[in-house]
Amino acid sequence: ILDLLELIIVFTSNIAINGFGIDLTQTLVFWCKLKPFFTQSINLISLNIVCFAAIDQYLSTSYHPFLRQKSTIKLAKILTTIASIFWILHGTSVLFLLEIQSKYGCNAYNQEFRNYVTYFYYLILIGALPITVSTLFSILAYQNVRRIVRRQMPIRRRKLDQQSTAMILVRVGFLVIMILPYLLQRIYTVSTLTTNNSPISQAVLQLIAAITISLFNINYAGSFYIFLMSSTRFRRQVKHVFINRCWRVYCRKRIRQNQIGPLEQRSTSKFDLQSMQ
Repeated sequence: ILDLLELIIVFTSNIAINGFGIDLTQTLVFWCKLKPFFTQSINLISLNIVCFAAIDQYLSTSYHPFLRQKSTIKLAKILTTIASIFWILHGTSVLFLLEIQSKYGCNAYNQEFRNYVTYFYYLILIGALPITVSTLFSILAYQNVRRIVRRQMPIRRRKLDQQSTAMILVRVGFLVIMILPYLLQRIYTVSTLTTNNSPISQAVLQLIAAITISLFNINYAGSFYIFLMSSTRFRRQVKHVFINRCWRVYCRKRIRQNQIGPLEQRSTSKFDLQSMQ
């Protein structure tokens, strides 16, 4: 749901700007504040969930019973709720610090906040931190699964652990591939802020930035397809939902609409009395 909201906000805004030349963030103060608030909060919550998934997979496949006991749905819901509330509160800063001015339009004019966004938000919270945490725990989970093969465990449990670990590994790998170019581009941009680039160099940098931002946004559109390709169990579940449930509900509605039944007959005497009045 969060990934879908992110894609809706980003792509509708880009279509309005690039297709129709309408940028509401430069004309409407509330949208200048709300759009960064939504995108910032959704980005951080979504990346946090991927990190939690990698950590949970490591705990559930751990050799130590104490760590396996920590992998529960209740704990996952609690941590996800706490993280969501924290990142939403974190995003409220843009509601107070963003404003529209005639020279630069919708922007943050507080230098300390701009430094925070440039050097900490983009480089650490969006880039280095989720890449490091998700990669580390997915590798640890993979090592745990390799040890599971050597232990005496039910075959069904072993296959489920292997499939879920494969899904997490592919998802984390996709995240790294999509986010790492954006992180490198941001690092290069920050390191060359004080240098004077030629118009051609600036055009090349803008092109690279557009490509890396597009890759960054693709990260939010790939989860479903990644899980569909990497897990046979997930494919069976999707098939069950779309065919056995959705299709049957649709067919039942069609049958009900096409049912033949007797028409209600109206009393002729009553009809005659009403027509005479």
